Amino acid sequence: MSTLHTFHPTKFHVSIGSWQPVLRIAPGDTVVTTTIDSAGVDQYGHKVNIGGNPQTGPFFITSANPGDVIAVRFDRVVPNRPYGHTSGRLAAHVVDPEFVFKLPPERGRAIWNVDTEAWTATLASHDPVEPDLPAFKIPLDPMIGCFGVAPDRGQAISCATSGPHGGNMDYRGFRQGVTVYLPVFVPGALFQLGDGHATQGCGEIAGTGIEISLDVTFTAWIHRRDQPIFWPRADDGTWLMAAGNARPLDQALQHATTELVQWLGEDYGYSTRASSLLLGQCVRYDVGNVFDPAYTMVAKIEKALVEAYAPRR
Repeated sequence: MSTLHTFHPTKFHVSIGSWQPVLRIAPGDTVVTTTIDSAGVDQYGHKVNIGGNPQTGPFFITSANPGDVIAVRFDRVVPNRPYGHTSGRLAAHVVDPEFVFKLPPERGRAIWNVDTEAWTATLASHDPVEPDLPAFKIPLDPMIGCFGVAPDRGQAISCATSGPHGGNMDYRGFRQGVTVYLPVFVPGALFQLGDGHATQGCGEIAGTGIEISLDVTFTAWIHRRDQPIFWPRADDGTWLMAAGNARPLDQALQHATTELVQWLGEDYGYSTRASSLLLGQCVRYDVGNVFDPAYTMVAKIEKALVEAYAPRR
């Protein structure tokens, strides 16, 4: 029988590793919790931790062992305070070198009013150098920028980067309703999450989304045993998605594509020839993070299309 846990975090980590678990849960259990923002500020506006994408957790999933795959469904992802902040300048490496000098001299800090009733974010503060900026009003699309499991060999990996274990992927598709699949490297998996965004463009090209604290509910279980995957996967009911994390960007794309091909073979019975023919015409690529040390690319395909022609369902 599954259990509903309510967990109020008081301690956070800015790296993902084999830290002392904050809560032990059984497969199938649901956790109601909160995150703080990337600067370490909580839902009440109090700075409770250093910056660097502090993580809530880790959560120990009983009976999860190395080689297994865990599933985590993000049941609820909602901002829990009325404001967030962003950078005011694009990253230098996402524009042509000769254009860099035209960017604002300082990153700045823009404040956005977040209204979860109207489901909008409105630019509230204006740059003193450019006071007539429009009060942009944009729809909310909350997402979890950083999450993952403890990597192997006792490592702890900064929450500013990512890898096979997950990490700071900053992919806008990791939102409410999605189920993510992660490889397990240590007993209990040790799942962590944080770095909430009220919304964010593809790539996180300014170095931030609208950084904010979140109320999060997730359910975790063991998806399969002793059949490892190599990169994070996700299913939102419409798309099957595989994430690759690396630098340069083409290597991240290679990881994502390979993982998606392997997924179609393992779960749906596609040969590499069949996957080549289908993905060659129907794959879609999304850009996750291109700001931090490891870039993220996501290869995805419509789930209904895959299932329609699957040799094994």
